[in-house]
Amino acid sequence: MSTNTPQNWNIDSTHSSIDFSVKHMGVFTVRGALGTVSGTATTDGDSVTSVALSIDITAISTNNEQRDGHLKSPDFLDVEKNPTIEFKSTAIAASGDGYSVTGDLTLAGQTHPITVEVELVPPVKDPWGNTRSGATGSGVLSRKEWGLNYNSVLDTGHALISDDVKFTFDIQAVTAA
Repeated sequence: MSTNTPQNWNIDSTHSSIDFSVKHMGVFTVRGALGTVSGTATTDGDSVTSVALSIDITAISTNNEQRDGHLKSPDFLDVEKNPTIEFKSTAIAASGDGYSVTGDLTLAGQTHPITVEVELVPPVKDPWGNTRSGATGSGVLSRKEWGLNYNSVLDTGHALISDDVKFTFDIQAVTAA
């Protein structure tokens, strides 16, 4: 996402996604997708200076309607009260071939800092003359840190749902007019 002068970028929601996975019963991995991603980013030369994302989680999908309904309930995300996940960067530093992005993540009504490693995709011109770029990365967060404590222990000693939630993201952005 770089240009030679400060530049604002808009997240292209139709070409951006955030997926997650969590262990179920200590044996199986359940995968899902969060809803529409929107937001902005700012660059200055070759440096990313800010990122703000909003994720509509009312459309969370694990390809199982009953499970999706449970995830949307007060047992988990309580989407009626918290329909979005919000991220706002607080620090961005070059790290290897990419960036280490730290920011405040608001999930289920609680805000905590999180740091993710991000790899940038160099800018390209699309067929319509727009400049596009992107970012990809992954991370892990603790459900308990955001107050998502719903769980039980099975006879095997495994938790019904692991505390760790792994996530991956692919974000595409286009220069703002």
